[in-house]
Amino acid sequence: LQSGIQSHLSVAIAPGPWCNIGARALGVTPERRGRQREELEAGAIGEGALLTDFYQLAMLQAYHDEGMSETAVFEFFVRRLPSERQFLLAVGLDQLLEYLETLAFSGPELEYLRKDGRLSREFIDSLESFRFTGDVHALPEGTVFFAGEPVVRVTAPIAQAQVVESRLINILHLQSLLASKAARFVLAAGGKTLIDFGLRRAHGAEAALFAARASYIAGFSGTATVLAGMRYGIPTFGTMAHSYIQAHDDELEAFSGFARSHPGNVTLLIDTYDIDEGARRAVALARELRTAGAIHAVRIDSGSMSESARRVRVILDQGGFPGISIFLSGSLDEHRVQRFVVEEVPADGFGIGTNLDVSADMPYLDCVYKLEEYAGRARRKRSAGKSTWPGRKQIYRSYGEDGQMVGDVVSLETDPQSGDPLLQLVMKDGIRIGTAPSIHAMRERAGLDLERLPAVQRRLHRGRAYPVSISDSVRDLAEEVDRQFR
Repeated sequence: LQSGIQSHLSVAIAPGPWCNIGARALGVTPERRGRQREELEAGAIGEGALLTDFYQLAMLQAYHDEGMSETAVFEFFVRRLPSERQFLLAVGLDQLLEYLETLAFSGPELEYLRKDGRLSREFIDSLESFRFTGDVHALPEGTVFFAGEPVVRVTAPIAQAQVVESRLINILHLQSLLASKAARFVLAAGGKTLIDFGLRRAHGAEAALFAARASYIAGFSGTATVLAGMRYGIPTFGTMAHSYIQAHDDELEAFSGFARSHPGNVTLLIDTYDIDEGARRAVALARELRTAGAIHAVRIDSGSMSESARRVRVILDQGGFPGISIFLSGSLDEHRVQRFVVEEVPADGFGIGTNLDVSADMPYLDCVYKLEEYAGRARRKRSAGKSTWPGRKQIYRSYGEDGQMVGDVVSLETDPQSGDPLLQLVMKDGIRIGTAPSIHAMRERAGLDLERLPAVQRRLHRGRAYPVSISDSVRDLAEEVDRQFR
C-alpha cells in the first residue's frame, strides 16, 4: 500500500508538460481567469437565474401548463430559535432586492435547459421574458426578530414568487445567521473593538463577504477582508502573520521593518517565539520610533491569553507606553470574550475568525419560505410539527416606559394591533422603493435594537423566552382555512 501511494504521488507531482495540460483541461486558462475576474468585479457570481433547485423549474412548468398565474403570497420566517439563541438579527435584504431587480434567464442558461431536455421547449421559450414584477415587505436590516415572525413577505404571480425561494432563503439565512452570531460577540465584548478575521475559514468567497457585512451591521468595528471594504464601505484592518516574523533572522528586525513601512499604524504580532520578549522588543522599538511613528498595538494569538495579556500590559506600562493597546485573536468564541471582560483582562480588542464566520456552535437556522395565500384565498400547511399560519401578516412590537421591548404580536395585515408595525414595503412592481439605507444606518438600527432587548435576552445562555403572541384574527383564519380544505 505504501509503495502504491508513493508511486501515485510521484506521478501526481511530476513536473513537465503534464502540469500545463492538466491546468488547461480543468479550464484554468488565462482567458478563463480573466472572465472570472470580470465576473467577480461585476458581482455576477451567484446571481444567475439557474442558482435555484430544479424542482422550482419543474413547478414553474406545471404552473405554465395549467395556466396558473394568480397572485401568491409567500413569507420567510424561522420556525424555532436554536437552543443557544435568544433572538435573531435580520440581515441580507439589500442583496435579496438586488437579486429580484436583476432576475432574468440569460441566453446560455436557456440553452442549457434546452439541451438538458427535461423541460418543454414552449416553457423554456416563455422564460426569455421572465422578470420579477412583485411586491416585497420586509423587516429593515438590523431589526431584531424572533421565531414565527415573518421577516420577508413576497407578493407576486405564483411563478415569480415560487422560483425565488431557493436563492431568497440562501441569502437571508446566511447573513441573518452570521449577524445573530456577531451580535452575541458584541453583547459579550462590552464595547471593546471586534474585527472579523474569518475569511480563510468561511465556506466560500460569498460567505466571507456576507460574514464581513453581517458582522459590521451587528456592531463589529470592521473586517480584515479587503474586498468587503471595497464593496460595502466597511473599515478594513490588518496586522501581520507569523510568517513575516519567521522570514526575518531577527524578531526585532522584523518589527522594525514593518513599523518603518507603516508609520503611525503598527500592530506587532509578539507571540511567534516568546511573548514577554516580544513585548520588550516592542517597547524598545517604540522608544526608537517615538518621533518617526507610533506603535498602535500588540497582538497575541496563542497560549494562555489572559495571563499573557496581564504580563504584557505590565511590560508595556513599565516601559513607558500605556497607550499601546493589546489585541487578542485565535479561536475565540463569545463565551471566552465575555470571560475576558468579566475578569478584566487588559485586552482592548479581539479578532474573531472561525467561530463567527461558520457560526460554529449553531451553523444553521430552521428557516422556511411558505405559501400563505393564492388567488385571493388564504392557504396554510398543516404537516405535523411544520404547520403555518395563513394570510398576509404584520408584526406589532410594544415597548415599556424604559424603552425596552416588552412583546410582539403577529396579526393579519388587516387587523392592526397596538405597537409599532415592523414590516415595511420595500419593493413595488419589481422596483425598489426609495434609496437603500446605508450600511451605517443599518448598523445604527441594529445597535438600537440590541440596546432595547430585555436583559434576559441579552444573555448568552437561554433564559425566559421573549413573548410573541398570535392574534385571534390569525387563529380564526387558520380555523376557516382548515374547514375549507378539510
